[in-house]
Amino acid sequence: MSKKNNHAELINLSHAMDDFIVKEQLDSEIHHMNLGPIHPSTHGIFENQLIMDGDRVVSSKATVGYIHRAFEKIAERRTFAQITTLTDRLNYCSSPINNMGWHMTMEKLLGIKVSKRIDYMRIIIMELARIADHLVCDSVMGVDTGALTGFTYVFQDREKIYDLYEQICGARMTTNMGRIGGFERDFSPAFHQKIKEFIASFPKRLEEFAKLLERNRIFMDRTIGVGPISAERALSYGFTGPNLRAAGVDYDVRVMSPYSSYDDFNFNIPIGTSGDAYDRFMVRMEEIRESFKLVKNAYENLPEGNYHEDVPDFYLPEKADVYSKMEALIYHFKIIMGETKIPTGEVYHSVEGGNGELGFYLVSDGGRSPYRLHFRRPCFIYYQAFGEIIKGQMFSDAVIALGSLNVIAGEVDA
Repeated sequence: MSKKNNHAELINLSHAMDDFIVKEQLDSEIHHMNLGPIHPSTHGIFENQLIMDGDRVVSSKATVGYIHRAFEKIAERRTFAQITTLTDRLNYCSSPINNMGWHMTMEKLLGIKVSKRIDYMRIIIMELARIADHLVCDSVMGVDTGALTGFTYVFQDREKIYDLYEQICGARMTTNMGRIGGFERDFSPAFHQKIKEFIASFPKRLEEFAKLLERNRIFMDRTIGVGPISAERALSYGFTGPNLRAAGVDYDVRVMSPYSSYDDFNFNIPIGTSGDAYDRFMVRMEEIRESFKLVKNAYENLPEGNYHEDVPDFYLPEKADVYSKMEALIYHFKIIMGETKIPTGEVYHSVEGGNGELGFYLVSDGGRSPYRLHFRRPCFIYYQAFGEIIKGQMFSDAVIALGSLNVIAGEVDA
């Protein structure tokens, strides 16, 4: 086959990939390449079909579904109390935010109002989860540009956050944390000790990490101008979270639609200007600092009170009571078997997840399981733009751009 004909076939292949147009000289080095699904730089199970001109990306098509687990359909066959474990596995870098968002959705359907103490406890846990999520993203961006040291620094602090999770629920990554109406148990003495240690030590460690990368000339050269997106294009795709704020749009669910008493606190919403990889990195760095302030303020002003509401139809009784009291045994049986009365209705509730607006659209027909449950996963939405933001850039830039979006495979393929 002649070189000219070979190029013509590749151009036709590009047209077949969602009508991407390749306008290149026939003597250029155009070829097809797969980035993923098992390449380590994809940070998960993703396939990106690239048309390359040498090392430059001409066009890209993202393929999802490699770990699709049909969570929404599984949820429609589970009782409401059993769905928390599914939400864990969406964005597994910040599982507790998913848990709390689901519980708030159920509380909206059931008309349950929780106390300030529960709200503040949730803020502490959700903001710790946001810190952990952003630490993973920003430190891995450093690794993608050849800087490993910062990764080893901040992962120690992520482990300290996981230690705090463990004191609450016994788990570290897939936490199944909280319950409809509050928490399964109160913060333990060990939790109080560990969070005080974290509050005292974390700022210094974070600033050490910041000094390694924020003004690092190599890191800046590798990220500034990489994977940019305008505010208009980000909004047209449906971006939310740090990736939208990096493009200059100050939208945050915690401010625009306050929940869990977030309106009791003053905190800044950092925004960028160019929407490139460096802006996304910096927005997350500032959000870590703001989240730390929220954790500190919520903990220091934690109200007195109970850690769960008196909603026996939906909150499992103490195990000792189940073994000794008939009423507790009945409630336990009804909740586990899904025999509690659920009102009919249609609700939507969203929270500011680690990657943006995480929403739960729930339709109840009064049965033991949701009639319909849809997860609004921010990763699924902004991953669609990956091909656009890397078009015309180098292959090494594509890797950095993907890491800066913080695409979590579990949230893409739910």
